[in-house]
Amino acid sequence: MEHGVVTRNPDELEWPEFDSCFYEVKSVAGKPSDPEPNAINMVSCFADNAAATGNPDLVPEDDEGRRATREREYFDWDYIDPSLADYKRGLLDIVEDCVAVNGDVRLDDVGWPRGEYCHCDRCDAAFAESGFEDRGAWRAAIITEFVATVREHVPGDLYLTVYPDPYPGHLYERSGLDLEALAEYVDEFVVPIYDMAYSTTYWLEILASAWADRCEELGLPFTVELYAVNVDLDNLLKAATVAGEYSDRVLFGYDASQARAALRRLDAESRSGVDHGSRD
Repeated sequence: MEHGVVTRNPDELEWPEFDSCFYEVKSVAGKPSDPEPNAINMVSCFADNAAATGNPDLVPEDDEGRRATREREYFDWDYIDPSLADYKRGLLDIVEDCVAVNGDVRLDDVGWPRGEYCHCDRCDAAFAESGFEDRGAWRAAIITEFVATVREHVPGDLYLTVYPDPYPGHLYERSGLDLEALAEYVDEFVVPIYDMAYSTTYWLEILASAWADRCEELGLPFTVELYAVNVDLDNLLKAATVAGEYSDRVLFGYDASQARAALRRLDAESRSGVDHGSRD
């Protein structure tokens, strides 16, 4: 079982406890950082507070004209319309900067905000001209085409973060993610299963085991990412143990010190009780 970290701090990439490191080059805040050669660099794609604030016309709208911003209930960040060619070219520039130092890349925040987006004039016109009769199929084609284009620029492994809903059809309806189509271009899915406490883990086991089944069907490995900030260490260890029973890798998100403490505890527990034989 591999264990890794997700971080925004380059110094933490050198810590020896981690089998793999994911470095956030572009977060939902929107400001990019320089990619790191010793990490799998992560790019937040269609979540971008800075771009949305600077140009609200980039933000998707539902059929009532309501924009997908963090000012609305249920949205934690501002979304960008995935159909925008100029914005996607900018994302590809960031991806190319990443692969110049490390051939592996992870795409975060890929997809539409929710099923009711987007109905702006731009998207209504694009759908009408697309030849698709079903708007859901058009949305999925937009996303798959973007990931396929990124694949052409990534010589190493391409990781894709997906919302932790394993039920068939849900991600397609919510975000326009056609997992079967995307599996052709992606090497591994990353599933963040976040909680602020992990005081119980039965729900984590349900989600992780369901994702194990989905990814076995798709023929791809998958990683579970846990939230490590201000989480009780014993609870985090239990969550990591449960997730590790089903996934190919467990990541700890955004607190490398807590992650390192968890891995040291796991290592100590694995060594305890080992019988090295009598000295007689």
